[in-house]
Amino acid sequence: MATSDATTFLPDVGELVEEAYERAGLTLRSGYDLRTARRSIDLMMLEWQNRGINLWTVEELKYDSLGTGAGTETLVEGDSTYDLRPNTIAVLEVLLRENDGNASTQVDYELNRISRDAHASIPTKLTKGRPSECYIDRKQATVTLNLWPVPDSSTKYKLVYYRVRRVEDSGPGGTYDADVPDRFWPALVSGLAYNISLKRPESTDRVQMLKQLYEEQFALAASEDREKANLRFYPGGYS
Repeated sequence: MATSDATTFLPDVGELVEEAYERAGLTLRSGYDLRTARRSIDLMMLEWQNRGINLWTVEELKYDSLGTGAGTETLVEGDSTYDLRPNTIAVLEVLLRENDGNASTQVDYELNRISRDAHASIPTKLTKGRPSECYIDRKQATVTLNLWPVPDSSTKYKLVYYRVRRVEDSGPGGTYDADVPDRFWPALVSGLAYNISLKRPESTDRVQMLKQLYEEQFALAASEDREKANLRFYPGGYS
């Protein structure tokens, strides 16, 4: 018997919720069942962000004040503070780019990330020059980048940064696709089934089993969701 030669399986949120209810020994019957499941999905996505870096949420952006990531603006002379794009969860790397778009003279410099204490201890915070360090302030609603030295007027600088964005909401009515890659669908369904079982007394006897399955599925997906670059160790280093 031949295979289907198709890889188009793409369940929407409604189908994932229905599968989760079945695993919990329940039946999806009402609009409220779907609404409470969507709420559990969105809360679970916030939990996943606390578990580590999800590679599909990593983006390369250029700074611009509108937060679009278009990178159309250069840094302002003497201005050390820049708000990054909304829905930024964390910043992985920050690059300072000179002569953006010039094939012969464009250069990227990686900024050294420092702690709040280290930034606070700098006595000359208004010193101008080519920025070499950055302190990232993760506030409740925004993530702010603080540069030192502050940009001078000798070169037109732009900021390029790699960020972890927030996972998109599941949306109203269950009509949207889940903002997760297919390798995480088993973990999503297992986690949702576990969370549903916590809410329904008739599924109490399945809570521990569903929790164990959820943790196993997430561990499998997380172990696959990693960079597979070569890692080399060299002799030497600090004595």
